[in-house]
Amino acid sequence: MRKSEAKRLIKQAYEAWDAEDWLGAAGGFEEVLAHFPDEKDSAVWWYDAALAHKFLRNWQKAYELGREAAARSPRGQGDPAYWNLGIAATIQRDWATARDAWAGFGIELPDGEGEIETPGGHACVRLDTGGEREVVWVERLCPTRGRVLNVPLTGGRRYGEIVVHDGAPNGERIVDGATFPVFDELLLFEASELPTLEVTVAAGERADLEALVGLFTEHGYGAEPASSIRMLCACCSEGTHEQERSVEAGAQQLSLAAPPEEARRLLERWAGQTAIGRSWSGLEPVG
Repeated sequence: MRKSEAKRLIKQAYEAWDAEDWLGAAGGFEEVLAHFPDEKDSAVWWYDAALAHKFLRNWQKAYELGREAAARSPRGQGDPAYWNLGIAATIQRDWATARDAWAGFGIELPDGEGEIETPGGHACVRLDTGGEREVVWVERLCPTRGRVLNVPLTGGRRYGEIVVHDGAPNGERIVDGATFPVFDELLLFEASELPTLEVTVAAGERADLEALVGLFTEHGYGAEPASSIRMLCACCSEGTHEQERSVEAGAQQLSLAAPPEEARRLLERWAGQTAIGRSWSGLEPVG
């Protein structure tokens, strides 16, 4: 291939990129890189080809091309080639490459081998299930994975599942003065076996409802009062929103994540802790 032909193909690749024709863009970059893998601008072309496949959710290609991009990028300077490789390597469960990618980006992780699990605080992730979107809280396990801490309302999603999220925030939530980024979900990494249930409870005081939520949490399960849920349109969801950590007393529906018999046992225990003010009814599976 002549360099003039390569120049023409790169121009076409970026035209396809502008049109969000990710497959066409990636194809153009890859055709040129097959002949010119180490030209002055090749690192950028490797990165853009890998990124196009990330947009296509072709994780094997994003991983393969991402390795090439990272190999031509400076280490320890926050180069995005390493972040995208970290995502793709995580999805491929190549933990050695993922660890090296995070180090190449400039993130220090504890020494170790195998699956990365270094809890790093909380964030929010916008789940996407067939076009249904919902922002949930997660416990961060690594730079790109989080364990869901809410009981999701969208069909089929579950408390405790592990999701892979993007690296660039798309909104934020402010709670008690602290700001938390909102990331978009890339895929469900590990499903949860905990079923979702619904129950109607009556709580005389806010503390009664907080005690119920705490009881389920202590046992590794989830409880989501309807009074704690705030509905936002898709456009508003991507902005900055200030929230309060609060639940309300009174009769309301709860979403629970627990085996049915365990849920029943904990509900009975909660209701029996006081003579009045706590009751429940109608425990049913969802879906």
